[in-house]
Amino acid sequence: MASPLHVSCSRTYPVPADRAYELTVAWPLEELFHRRYGPIPPIVGTDQDGEWGTFGQVRTIHLADGGSMQERLTTVEPPHRFGYEITGVTGPMKPLAARIEGTWAFEEVGTGCRITWTWVIHPASSASGLVLPVFGRIWKGYARRALDHLEALLLGALDR
Repeated sequence: MASPLHVSCSRTYPVPADRAYELTVAWPLEELFHRRYGPIPPIVGTDQDGEWGTFGQVRTIHLADGGSMQERLTTVEPPHRFGYEITGVTGPMKPLAARIEGTWAFEEVGTGCRITWTWVIHPASSASGLVLPVFGRIWKGYARRALDHLEALLLGALDR
């Protein structure tokens, strides 16, 4: 089996880390990831019980292309990080990833914070491992756009 691919993207925000964590962990995915980026479809909904943010919590993520995946919170360390594992990928992305480990980390920087979003993508097969580096470059663009959009969401929430 091919080795997993590690990818990450970071951005700084004029928002305290504790507040950024609190807002980000519970933000509706269909608002944060509402646009397609190349082959990565937007999220159109989630099935979950209650507000997201409890260790062990599981939800189903639905994508615009008809695919879905299960997400389980594996780490919850407010206000520093939360981590999750994605499994049960269906739809067009199924041949690519067997599972994905994700982490959002929040670090105080001056009067704001740096948020780093990381994925460790475990390939579904040796063949998919060959195309993961290409997907990793696409994911970095997807992540950069999501982190840019997150700034508008965070600042809008602080203005309320």
